[in-house]
Amino acid sequence: MSSTAAPKGAMDRYFKLSERGSSLRQEVIAGITTFAAMAYIIAVNPAIMSQAGMDRGDLVIATALAAIFGSVMMGLAANLPLAVAPAMGSNVIFAFILVKQMGVPWQGALAMVAFTGVIFLLLSVTRLREKVARDVPEVLKVGISAAVGAFIVFIALRGAGFVVANPSTLIAMGSLKQPAVLLTLVGILLTPVLVARRVPGALVISIAALTIIGFFVPLPNGQMMTRAPESIFAWPHWPASTFMALDFSYLFTHFFVVLPVLFYFLCGEFFSTLATLIGVTSAAGLRKPDGSIPNATAAFVTDASATIVGPVLGTSVVTAYIESVTGVQAGGRTGLTSLVVAAAFVLSLAIWPVFTIIPAQATAPALVVVGVLMLQGVARLDMTDLTNAVPVSLTLLLTVLTNNLINGMALGTLSFILLNLALGRGREVTGVVWGLGVIFVAYLVVMARFM
Repeated sequence: MSSTAAPKGAMDRYFKLSERGSSLRQEVIAGITTFAAMAYIIAVNPAIMSQAGMDRGDLVIATALAAIFGSVMMGLAANLPLAVAPAMGSNVIFAFILVKQMGVPWQGALAMVAFTGVIFLLLSVTRLREKVARDVPEVLKVGISAAVGAFIVFIALRGAGFVVANPSTLIAMGSLKQPAVLLTLVGILLTPVLVARRVPGALVISIAALTIIGFFVPLPNGQMMTRAPESIFAWPHWPASTFMALDFSYLFTHFFVVLPVLFYFLCGEFFSTLATLIGVTSAAGLRKPDGSIPNATAAFVTDASATIVGPVLGTSVVTAYIESVTGVQAGGRTGLTSLVVAAAFVLSLAIWPVFTIIPAQATAPALVVVGVLMLQGVARLDMTDLTNAVPVSLTLLLTVLTNNLINGMALGTLSFILLNLALGRGREVTGVVWGLGVIFVAYLVVMARFM
């Protein structure tokens, strides 16, 4: 990396291209590479969020607009090669836990997400952020991430018909006599191969290929798995049904019921952003000698601001994407990479009808891969230590088996507290964890009254 080359113009000076050893061509290639790695979100996010009863076409537009806003702000304010878009995991919790399980209207759920964005914005401009990051134990962070990953896999397989209800065993695998189920199986087996071999845009290729094959695959109802769109190109429309639809009154009238979910959204955004920042800036060689991240505050403020704007448009938590590493590997070193990603999302708006026809069977293999990647953090823990194994296992298993993340988080947190107290490790239970314990006990008491 060169740090002695003289800037060649206003763009070079603003983005520090020469200083970071990059060029306009290099940044464009990096931006295209990053977009290819994360473009699946344009199809996947609307497919998941529409389960909450929201209009899928408007969700495609809202997803792209949120990504455009976040990526532009990240490029201009933080000058980092980080793309921003609606977060995987949070959209599943939004649709399946908040709306379908807890009965929260999607308008109230959007208000909850915006509220967490405001909190995160306040934490981002103060040193409280560092305190919270330090005081939440790694085992609880890993447990939540792993549970969400496993839940994503389950939801994806269920939505594709690969996992079905069974009166004897509760759940079972779908019949392989059905072509759509068989195609899903093929996708589940082959998509990880593309990812493992580092094929550029592997998840996008998987979704596109399965969607095209779906035109020739019949469902039990006689319709084809994929149906042709009314048009391929269409002028982008404003997401009128979701824009400014937030219902803050529900948030305040049901505050204690939804408090655990608020904690999940906050932690999910909080720690995933921190991990992504560390990972991407390290890969780009942008970390300072003392290990600090350049323009970290601007990056956190961007992430928080996007999480406020996202619900206003009609989508869930918006965050920095770890897929940005692919762009860094292609040479991205500055915010220009993020601006190129934003430009690609702008172009995608011209073919928004295509994204509305993608079937669940086509997105399931990609979601399985995303879910599996979220399980990798367990490898960092010593699972022979019960103070690690029990909280992580309870969080993961109860989330999937009860179809409810909050149940898993509650039992995982409470078991962590009790085990450490029983083993004389009371110092491991920080003030933040005690606070979470109180919140989850209150949650269980409230739920016991209504169940």
